[in-house]
Amino acid sequence: MKPAFRSMLVVLLACASCCVPCSAFAQAYPDKTIKIIVPFAPGGGSDFIARFIAQRLQAALGQTVMVDNRPGAGGNIGTEAGVNAPADGYTLTLIASSYTTNQAIYKAKYDPVTDITPIVQLSQGPMVVVASNAFAPNSMNEMIALAKSKPGEVTLASAGTGSITHMAGELFASMAGVKLNHIPYKGTGPALTDTIGGQTNIFFATAPTSLPQVAAGKLKAIGVTSGKRMPALPDVPTIAEAGVPGYEVTIWHGLIGPKGMPKPVVERLNAEINKLLQLKDTADQLARDGVTPAGGTPEQFRDQIKTEIGLWKKLVVERNIKVE
Repeated sequence: MKPAFRSMLVVLLACASCCVPCSAFAQAYPDKTIKIIVPFAPGGGSDFIARFIAQRLQAALGQTVMVDNRPGAGGNIGTEAGVNAPADGYTLTLIASSYTTNQAIYKAKYDPVTDITPIVQLSQGPMVVVASNAFAPNSMNEMIALAKSKPGEVTLASAGTGSITHMAGELFASMAGVKLNHIPYKGTGPALTDTIGGQTNIFFATAPTSLPQVAAGKLKAIGVTSGKRMPALPDVPTIAEAGVPGYEVTIWHGLIGPKGMPKPVVERLNAEINKLLQLKDTADQLARDGVTPAGGTPEQFRDQIKTEIGLWKKLVVERNIKVE
């Protein structure tokens, strides 16, 4: 055998041996239980979406998919556990839009863009600007006019400094050119309760949290944060329509894995979940939580995460937002 031919044969055999494990792994996946870490407590919107997807993904993959709730530190504890898990495709993490606000205000022990493997965005939905019935303005236009005439008088409740409910309000204040008096609470419940009671004026709330209170007449909806009006509130204008062009904030959920997940596994998970998200049953179920299916490629999801982190970091500096 000639030396040149022998060298070529060695290279070809080496390449073939490298391809076999990857191919075999892709075909075998999954051959054991898949775990989805939810960095929030059971019973909330994130938990609902995780369990909904887990149940249907289990049927699609023919393997058990379990949900592991690990709440704490605004989602940072569970997320960090997921990021540091083995990158074999058997530990995934559900993240919410708070993932990007957290990265802007807290210093993480990992890079939120390069130390993860984005898989797919699951859902997206608007927030609703609700106001106390005792608050005189009945629209965003009236509220903006009041905030401009009396800087710092309008109180903005939030679920805590740096939360999406806070950051959405701060972005509005920045773009509208108004000064609001931020009142942080320890969670959505107390913030909502005090807005209903009139202790605070407005609250940028999630749809599942706010819509029942609006329907019951306990709060009034004066704006929505999405680019289009909500079907559930067709008469309530978007913030952009109310005189703040370009304003848009959506809440979302998505799945990520640790850095370095095998590409065939990521592609299969992305494909299977995208199929699920296109079903009418999925849209109907997610609508109960005030959101719609998202979907898309891992690359699109990574770009969204990166863009939002940049937006919130800029806002934190501009508004001098600090966690006390």
